[in-house]
Amino acid sequence: MSQTVRMVVLVVLLLLVDHTHSFQPLFSSKGNSTTHRDITQRAVLIKTAQVCRDIAAEEGWGFSLTIDDSLTVEKVQRACSSTGTSTSVLSTVRYQTSIAIMYFTNALVDVVFALSEEHHFDDETFTGGRDVITAGTAVKTQRTLYLFPQFLMNSFTYIYLCLLMLKGVFAVKSSVKQENYGAGRLVLGQVCHTLQDFYSHSNWVELGNKSPYAALIKPDQTLENLAGPSVPTCRNCTDGNCENNLLPDLQQQGLLTSGYFNLFSSEKPAGKCSHGGSFDKTSRKDPIGGISKDDTGSSHGSLHHQAADLAVNATVELLEDIRLAVGNKKFLQLMGLSQSTVLCFVIDTTGSMSDDIAEAKRVSFEIIDSKRGTQQEPSAYILVPFNDPGFGPLVMTTNADIFKDSINALTASGGGDIPEMCLSGLQLALTAAPSTSEIFVFTDAPAKDAHLKSTITALIESSKSVVTFMLTDVLASRRRRSLQGVRPRAMSQADAQLYRDLARASGGQAIEVTKDDLSKATTVIEDSSASAVVTVFQVVSNPGKPDNFSFTVDGSLKNMTAYITGKSSLTFSITSATGVTQSSSESSGPLATLTTTGNLRRLSLNAENQTGLWEISVNSNDPYSVKVIGQSSVNFIYNLVEAHEGAHGDYSL
Repeated sequence: MSQTVRMVVLVVLLLLVDHTHSFQPLFSSKGNSTTHRDITQRAVLIKTAQVCRDIAAEEGWGFSLTIDDSLTVEKVQRACSSTGTSTSVLSTVRYQTSIAIMYFTNALVDVVFALSEEHHFDDETFTGGRDVITAGTAVKTQRTLYLFPQFLMNSFTYIYLCLLMLKGVFAVKSSVKQENYGAGRLVLGQVCHTLQDFYSHSNWVELGNKSPYAALIKPDQTLENLAGPSVPTCRNCTDGNCENNLLPDLQQQGLLTSGYFNLFSSEKPAGKCSHGGSFDKTSRKDPIGGISKDDTGSSHGSLHHQAADLAVNATVELLEDIRLAVGNKKFLQLMGLSQSTVLCFVIDTTGSMSDDIAEAKRVSFEIIDSKRGTQQEPSAYILVPFNDPGFGPLVMTTNADIFKDSINALTASGGGDIPEMCLSGLQLALTAAPSTSEIFVFTDAPAKDAHLKSTITALIESSKSVVTFMLTDVLASRRRRSLQGVRPRAMSQADAQLYRDLARASGGQAIEVTKDDLSKATTVIEDSSASAVVTVFQVVSNPGKPDNFSFTVDGSLKNMTAYITGKSSLTFSITSATGVTQSSSESSGPLATLTTTGNLRRLSLNAENQTGLWEISVNSNDPYSVKVIGQSSVNFIYNLVEAHEGAHGDYSL
């Protein structure tokens, strides 16, 4: 396959350099080898299932899942998400995405820290390698990253910055305790890479060890039996066969060593082992050869699977150490094991927004109170206020009462110069929210920081988050009310177009209503707070033209809703797979119940037992959008990638 061939794969992937020297990152060029991706996913599934089994035992509900190498994301999600009596729709997207983020950053170590011996346990740097695993300090990642908006143009750069700011399992635990699960996953992937490389790059397996080296995750324990800097460890391989190149005295004394590696120089201490492989120049100097077990074709490839199994067990031990520190609930949040959504509001707090704030409070309290204690309870709450010249602070919590107190404390004041820092507030929310989140922005003013549009678009694309704007009193006439001495505000159609463009880029909507009708439009927020919500179909027509659109309803879909936005002159009809038609003039018909608020038409579809091809016909020459959602256990994660060559032939974004 050439480097120009592109593929769609159901995982989050990574740009990799050609000179990796570890377990292969994502895919194996040798089909029977185990990759960092395999090791990380196996360990996460095992530990997650074990935690859920323990919770089930404590709470007295059944848990029948067998914990072995046959575990899948779907099996674990199903076993952990239900007591056996729940009939709610389950989705594995957030769980799978969280796992992917962890092996994504795991593989990124081979790029960001490609020449760091500590990150790979090369050159007998055992103390340094353990420091990478255990040390580190937590950083308030969202605020720090906001200081570098010019760099936030893709997910690669975003994660690169995170890895530079955070390291070590200490930082993972600190991030989780602060409920910053996204940062915790980024660092955890990095830590796992270094821990896993120990078993591939050292002679731990050759020494006959059958269990992980526990001292690597415990900084208070002494690293014992290390081969000193002047102790010879290897002899030349014979005719390319390196099975017996470790010195017998080293093995008899139980001394620990690892291979030296260098892309540019063949120099290494006398008598020391090399990592091995075509890119390792030290392996061409006596003692010739290497001891790596990165894949089955490596110098010690016959021990590859033993090393990989130990790496899995070591990763499970690391995850258990984190669980003990943060507790079961937060550990499962870190793993992304949730079928519920994140409730995320970005709210304008200037003088004319008191009605909007009150409505945001009402709808969020209704969602919280109706779902508290159920599997549908939001997994986290995020609030970002903005006005001018300020925005924030960001409130992110899993505690509904803290969120309630925060939104209760919002007051509407100021805003005399009309434009506000809307995109700055949205940027802060996008860097904090988990991937695939749905974010709701409330405002009645233009954006003063419109120059951030491209940065916001890049964040939307990398996080795959959906942004919906609740725009009140978009200027349709010159009439504006005065509120508490604040001069009338005016958002023109041109001002609103910025929000429409961002909504379109994210798969969200720009809903335009009067303040009096806002409460009728916030049903969109309630719709999105259900579990396992998927987008079945979406299109934006700009400029508008009469058109017909079709979408397929399959047996997995339930509770379907269609949204059509456009001017009041827009008309439409919808036709089911059985040929039944309902027009926009019917508020209650055979296919849907229709409500109209501002530019939004909401249709609650009666799609049960009507699988097949549906059609929506729209008649309008003005811009409009159509979106169909539903609940389904079927969804997918994707990225466009291309093949590339190298020591570990793989794929890159």
